[in-house]
Amino acid sequence: MTKRVYYFRSSPAERLLRKLPRSYRAEVLDPAALPDKWSLPAVLVTDVSADGFQSLNGKIPAGEQLHIICLTPSSSSRKPALPNKPFLALLPKPVRAPALVKALKTAFQNMAEIEERRRMRRELVRTRSELETLNRIGVAMATERDTEALLNLILTKGRELTNADAGSLYLAEGRTEGNPERLVFKLTQNHSCTVPIREFSIPLDRASLAGYCAAEGVIVNITNAYRIHGQPYSFNPNFDLEFGYRTKSVLVVPMKNQKEEVIGVIQLINAKRRRGVRLNPDKNIDREVIPFSKRSRGLAAALAGQAAVALENNLLYQNIQHLFEGFIKASVKAIEFRDPTTFGHSERVARLTVGLAQAVNRTEVGRYREINFGPQDVQEIRYAALLHDIGKVGVREEVLVKAKKLYPQQLTLVRKRFQYIRKAIESENYRRQLNYVVQHGKEAWEQVREKYDAACGEQFRRMEEFLEDILKANEPTVLPEKVSERLQAILGWTFEDPSGGKEALLTHEEYKLLTIPQGSLDEGERREIESHVEHSFRILSQIPWTKELQRVPDIARAHHEKLDGSGYPYSMTEKEIPLQAKVMTICDIFDALTAGDRPYKKALPVDRALEIIGQEAQSHLLDRGLFQIFLEAKIFKMTRRD
Repeated sequence: MTKRVYYFRSSPAERLLRKLPRSYRAEVLDPAALPDKWSLPAVLVTDVSADGFQSLNGKIPAGEQLHIICLTPSSSSRKPALPNKPFLALLPKPVRAPALVKALKTAFQNMAEIEERRRMRRELVRTRSELETLNRIGVAMATERDTEALLNLILTKGRELTNADAGSLYLAEGRTEGNPERLVFKLTQNHSCTVPIREFSIPLDRASLAGYCAAEGVIVNITNAYRIHGQPYSFNPNFDLEFGYRTKSVLVVPMKNQKEEVIGVIQLINAKRRRGVRLNPDKNIDREVIPFSKRSRGLAAALAGQAAVALENNLLYQNIQHLFEGFIKASVKAIEFRDPTTFGHSERVARLTVGLAQAVNRTEVGRYREINFGPQDVQEIRYAALLHDIGKVGVREEVLVKAKKLYPQQLTLVRKRFQYIRKAIESENYRRQLNYVVQHGKEAWEQVREKYDAACGEQFRRMEEFLEDILKANEPTVLPEKVSERLQAILGWTFEDPSGGKEALLTHEEYKLLTIPQGSLDEGERREIESHVEHSFRILSQIPWTKELQRVPDIARAHHEKLDGSGYPYSMTEKEIPLQAKVMTICDIFDALTAGDRPYKKALPVDRALEIIGQEAQSHLLDRGLFQIFLEAKIFKMTRRD
């Protein structure tokens, strides 16, 4: 540091000032023509009795980088007028050389200490700011779940921290059979030119800058990429040639995980003096581009460490998401294996429900114009829709897949009874005819043979009518009144079994099932089917859902509720039913009505299904506003099979 000493002409200390050691530089001033710009730090040596400080106080620089040494008469009793400065040394006249040199030394030491404290404060403020910035970046990276967005964030913040004009990001990919480990180019950014992103890979070896950084796990700091000598790596100029760019300073930093494994590389290019300047290879590269500093290297290393942890957490989160998606799909398959007749129902309901929720987001009129389902809300709705029938695993399979009023084994038993009775009638007819032949002879039997066969045929016809009535009654359609009356008649018929006992042609249990007015389930079976909602809620409540998905069980358990409280199993009213469940209910009913894979009913045309749902909406069973959105957005077309 130059120790500059100012003094005025005719100063009593001029002789001593001219003989100061070489480390000092004395300059004379004219009080009438003070300089506009002073070279600081400096010391002003002045005679308070001769130089007129009253006029100088407003003309000399303010601050701590100019100290004043005042020369005062040693015998004067009058207090001199002193300048308004933070540091002031008073030396009596005539001043001696040792005292003057000591005062100058003290003044410059004091200014050096002040400057050092100021530098340390600036450094502290800068360091604190950088730490706060790194902390904010860390929080931002930790909360970013989208991998592509995370990679953009890592590279952007790396460039900001180091004031780099451009940069690239590579991810390491593990070995696969027949392929060595490699670095995959994922992202590039450039402030000075537009660069298309083309993913490619390079060998993870020591030949390239990025490869060397990843292979050795060390930071590579290059002052000039075109002047690399004596190193195993080299710079590839193809990018510069293709895009008219010029790479000069390069900082390549490995991203290491907690196991010290390199999972990627951040490559920062061309540190700039001024952040906003665009670089031009022919104009300002040499002037604007500087080497990456030690501080930049440290900041980039800290960022790379944070980035590696965030990236690994992000990949882990994605793996957990994929694992959970696999669990969801497996659960849906389990439902379909239990109830093959509803194959694809859960997937279709999920597609319709998500579509309707997104349509609600787009609506600009009506009571739902301010409703907005965010991405996590939509995911929550999707999971609830996919798993809304998972409780069917707790329902007896024979009830779950029951297509007719009688169970298959019951109908088989009824048919066997009729087969047995037919054989019994036939055997009894033969026995009677044989007895007649024995008693009356063959010629007499020939006369009555047709009479016996006719009587047998009449019995066959009656049994066939009985069986036909039973088969008609067994269909899950509305029970015709005439068939119901015939069943009552059949109920009284009995036949003699091989042991000699009497057995009913139709048991009371079978009669009870066959007389179900509509559908295939009696009241007990219907309650058992409806219990799948409660099973779903209990099963889904056992899953430790995240905060964003914690309402899945509540949404799923309300998908059979109606606004007027007539739904099941909880008889919820409109205010108790979650909006997401109201969305799903419409979609669930639509798919159930139009599905063509139910053996107990025929698929309804879309128009008829919409008409039925519309009637329920008008009757305040379903949400009218949501159904209107369902129609206007044509959500019903999302699962059409044509």
